[in-house]
Amino acid sequence: MSVAEKKVVRANYEGMFLLDSGKFAADHEGTIAHLMEILEKAGAEVVAHRPWQDGKLAYQIEGHMKGLHYLVYFTMPGKGMDIVTRACHLSDIVIRQLVINQPQSLFDAMVAAIDPAVETADPVAPVAAVVADDAVVEDLETPEFDAIADVDDED
Repeated sequence: MSVAEKKVVRANYEGMFLLDSGKFAADHEGTIAHLMEILEKAGAEVVAHRPWQDGKLAYQIEGHMKGLHYLVYFTMPGKGMDIVTRACHLSDIVIRQLVINQPQSLFDAMVAAIDPAVETADPVAPVAAVVADDAVVEDLETPEFDAIADVDDED
């Protein structure tokens, strides 16, 4: 197999990007477009994304006391990680980033959870479907004692 025929292996990634919440509030679409541009330059294919949490940070990071956590699920060749890291460090919108490799089953479940419109290769069955219809659930009986009365009796 020659170098030209070598198949590029794409891995599944979950990215949590801490964004400047002030810039996100001022230009919602522009901020998301900037983040997607960073990922596209690295060869990533974004599967699902959404804001996760906006609020006060536990400690000051690069002069920011507030931030927006933005969750992105994407596939990308491993060599693109250096490009993402470098671009995030140079960005004035991205404060911090954390990208982890996900197994296919977890990746599909999380994509389905944050964006139900996206079709996944292996859809995850809802929890209610997992429990058998004929499963017997027994009611637990409440014990016949009063904890305070029992302590008073011991004195």
